[in-house]
Order: sequence, then structure tokens, then C-alpha cells
Amino acid sequence: MDFGLKDKIVIVTGGATGIGHAIARTFHEEGAIVIINGRDQAKLSKAVAAIGTRAHGVVADLLTQEGALALADFAAGFGPVSFLVNNIGVFDVNDFFEVSDERWMEYFQHNLMTSIRISRLVMKDMLARNDGSIVFISSEAAIRSIGNMTPYSVTKTAMLGLSRSLAELTRGTNVRVNSYMPGSTATESVETYFADLAKQQGKTVEQALVDFYRDVQPSNLTQKLIDPALHGRGVVQLMTNAAMNGVCHRADGGTIRSIFG
Repeated sequence: MDFGLKDKIVIVTGGATGIGHAIARTFHEEGAIVIINGRDQAKLSKAVAAIGTRAHGVVADLLTQEGALALADFAAGFGPVSFLVNNIGVFDVNDFFEVSDERWMEYFQHNLMTSIRISRLVMKDMLARNDGSIVFISSEAAIRSIGNMTPYSVTKTAMLGLSRSLAELTRGTNVRVNSYMPGSTATESVETYFADLAKQQGKTVEQALVDFYRDVQPSNLTQKLIDPALHGRGVVQLMTNAAMNGVCHRADGGTIRSIFG
């Protein structure tokens, strides 16, 4: 299927690793020019090489407005941005009663403000051109709030509200804003988490995963971690479908039982 992405400009924030990297690779496979950002030049260069010849990286920290401007200006040097994937985010397992105010603010800065800063710049130009597509990478935790990941769950829920609010600004235009909600995915950070968990419990990683789905996510229909490449395909399909605007696309392996939302 031809998604019409040849030479289109795509920004994938945090595209050096994890789901963002898989999304960047899929866009590149479809012929797009892909821009990713990061804070470490060596890691960024390695990621760009792994994506392909039409990939480019810029050291730009979206925790600052200067970083957002640097990324937007860098991308503009290749042409108008057609697609923006807001992927940057952090997560950890924590005790709600032990999470400091400072850590809460770090979550809001990473999981929301990075997206707000770059969207504010890129979306304005999209509306002026009457063309463009933005997606926010949320999480199943946005709906299936997780007790030992409260800051993560709260900020991912807020991201759904942000996405829908920005979609309201596109009424009657050819610009679209959606959110994408992945479930537990076999990224490096998640695999490291389960490796550490298995070590703590004196189990193999395979058994730790079996027990996790039995005890923590029994409603999950796949009973396994999702291949990041599948999210790459899902995001490209969502972002190129003109019928999709203001929606949240779930790709959580069926963990959330509700047929709504």
C-alpha cells in the first residue's frame, strides 16, 4: 500500500530509541525524510544511521523552548513539515507517597511540555498551509491507570486531553491531530525492566512475563509484549488516514476491555 509519503518531511521526537525509533524507521521505509532529535550526539548519529539515508538528526532538548525552536528550524530547512510524532516520554515504577513534587514536575515536563513546545511551532505552520498531521504517543495507562505508575498514568491521560483539544483547532481544515495508545511493548527499556524483575524474583524472563500477564494484565488478549515495528505501521496508517481526526487509536493488545474510547 502506497501511503504517499515520498519526500514528505516527518519529525519524530525521541526517535532515537524505542517506539519512536520504530515509527521513524517505518516512515523512512515509506519514502519520507525523517528528522529525529536527541540530547546525545553519539547516540543520535547511531540511530540516524540505523534508520537510513533520508534520516537526519539534530541535538535539540525539547525540555527547553530553545530546543524546540532548534528542532523546528532544522526540519524547516528540508521543507514544510507534513507529520509530527510527539513521542518523548519517561516512565518508572514508584510509590505515590514517595514521589516528590520535583519528580512530578519532571513528568509533566517530559511527557507533556516537550509535545506542547514543538506542536505550538509546527502546528501553526500546518494550519497556515492547510495541511499536516500530528499524533501524540500516549499509553494504555491513560485509561487503565496503574497504581504504581501514577505520574506516568496521569500525564498520559492529560495527553489525550491535549490531543483532542488541539484537534478542535483544526475544524474545517486539512490538518488532523490524533493520539495513539500502545500497550506494553518490547522496547529496550521495557525489556530491561522485566529482566530486572525476573532477577529480583529468581525467575527466567519468560516466566516473569507469563506471571505478569496472568497476575497484572489478565485481560490482555495477546499475552505478550508488542513488537515496536507494529506500532510503526499503526502510526503511519493513523497519520495518513484523512478520516481520522480527534480520535485515540488503541493498540494495547486488548488489555482495555471497554469497546468505547
